[in-house]
Amino acid sequence: MPLHLYNTLRRRKEPFEPLDRDRVRMYVCGPTVYDLAHIGNARPIVVFDVLYRLLRRHYGEDHVTYARNITDVDDKINTAAEARGVSIGEVTEETTRAFHDDVAQLGTLEPDVEPRATEHIPEMIRLAERLVANGHAYQADGHVLFHVPSMADYGRLSRRNRDDQIAGARVEVAPYKKDPADFVLWKPSPPELPGWDSPWGRGRPGWHLECSAMSEKHLGAPFDIHGGGQDLIFPHHENEIAQSVCAHPDRGFANFWVHNGYVQVEGQKMAKSLGNVFTVRELLAEGHPGEAIRLALLSAHYRQPLDFTRAGLRQAKHTLDRLYTALRDKSAIEVEPGGRVPAPVMAALEDDLNTPLAITHLHELAREVNKAYRPAAQAESKAALLAAGDILGLLRERPEAWFQQQPGAGEGPAPAQIEDLIGRRDAARRQRDFAEADRIRDDLAARGILLEDGAGGTTWKRAG
Repeated sequence: MPLHLYNTLRRRKEPFEPLDRDRVRMYVCGPTVYDLAHIGNARPIVVFDVLYRLLRRHYGEDHVTYARNITDVDDKINTAAEARGVSIGEVTEETTRAFHDDVAQLGTLEPDVEPRATEHIPEMIRLAERLVANGHAYQADGHVLFHVPSMADYGRLSRRNRDDQIAGARVEVAPYKKDPADFVLWKPSPPELPGWDSPWGRGRPGWHLECSAMSEKHLGAPFDIHGGGQDLIFPHHENEIAQSVCAHPDRGFANFWVHNGYVQVEGQKMAKSLGNVFTVRELLAEGHPGEAIRLALLSAHYRQPLDFTRAGLRQAKHTLDRLYTALRDKSAIEVEPGGRVPAPVMAALEDDLNTPLAITHLHELAREVNKAYRPAAQAESKAALLAAGDILGLLRERPEAWFQQQPGAGEGPAPAQIEDLIGRRDAARRQRDFAEADRIRDDLAARGILLEDGAGGTTWKRAG
């Protein structure tokens, strides 16, 4: 079936047809690099990674361009640097490295393009100049502002009325604005903050301007898909549309707007005051595998709210244990990577990224692997399970490595220690000292290590 996606702009699910099948283009708003990525930040990264994988399957890896930006100039970054007593550059570089490390643990593919805001200042200035020249923006008190009433259909993405627009912009109300809803394209910078020369003096861009300029440079306009979290619909994405469409009224902007829902934690809104803002790094340090975090993030439909719980995270780990057990039992069967994704899995994902249904099909495929008896059937079912896992970004570990992965810091014996004890147990068994062999097995079991004796020797795994 053709791919269908829910288009926020038109409030309906629509068949997706790219503007150019040889160059399918997707832009997703990336991180503002002032702090570690939390699970709310991680959800769109994982969701749009699945969409990226699906597009590559549909149109070919060489025909899809995925751009995800890095916002490295922002007032939140300035505040973080001041609070930590370090330079702004240190904050952005350290946080960017941490972001890359953390999302790699979640099994995400790297985007084709990762533009940084600070590397696109000339493009931003030119865009602002164009808006001033055609009457959609004006200069006031060292600022350049987009004049919202100049765009007749402003608000068509969020469908906010005039009062809602002003309420949403309340934090930016200033006496130099012609209209309370007007938003900043460029603002002045004092010497201690990042700034660039411009026709309006030394300053820095507004957040909304950055994504319009970067998407235009790397994807052109119009392009196919613009993605991000639901929280970005207003004002960020609404303002991106305003800037880009008013600067180039003959071109349009993005054809599809795709947004993932909010993340809650244990039934509550994430908030630092509640102490429930979990970073990806914290969860990894606690011993939760990145793949389990990924599966938990995919367990609800992307447009629905996700209640992220520790019980759900443990369930995701148990689910992966079952899938990896099926693969480990057929470890002697060789299959070629990159096989055909089973039709039920593709159909689920093509229906607006229905990952919960796709995950249900993973269980069915694992049962087929377990039931397969003849070598040909074993190879076919194993290849199908691996291909289904691959398009979801799952089952990318060797089964033995999955079961033997080290838990959180200080928890459980290290692999080298386990292998040493298994060697001692084998020696005791050869000497018919079964009491010592049983003592080693029981000691390991008490420490969360389960041994399995087979024709090929003893294997081990950590208890789930």
